[in-house]
Amino acid sequence: MGPIGYLLDTHTLLWAIGSPDLLPHRTRKLIEDPETRLWVSSASVWEMATKHRLGRLPEAGPLLADVGHYVQRLGADTLAISVEHARLAGSFPNTHRDPFDRMLAAQSILEHLPLMTSDGAFDDFPADVVR
Repeated sequence: MGPIGYLLDTHTLLWAIGSPDLLPHRTRKLIEDPETRLWVSSASVWEMATKHRLGRLPEAGPLLADVGHYVQRLGADTLAISVEHARLAGSFPNTHRDPFDRMLAAQSILEHLPLMTSDGAFDDFPADVVR
């Protein structure tokens, strides 16, 4: 059996890079385990850039300036948004309106990657969540 893979939600990514002490103990152990394969969605980078531009995530500036380096330093792979991801994200019921969360949930489901998150908003989706 190969390494187990996980998709990081946006806040988990931010904390893993800048404030690992904020991560739940289990999440931090999984991220630090060299056998764990980590994935970062293009949607998370899009979300950080959008929130930074709107002034809601001012601390993300240095991270966004060299996001590829930080993702690589974390030992993560990047996950692009496919047409299949977009179709599923757009087809979820309207109970959850955040397009970034919808995309992360769709990617988690279609790529069979449990989503590492502390956000209860993902309970609205049929994705496998790790807290």
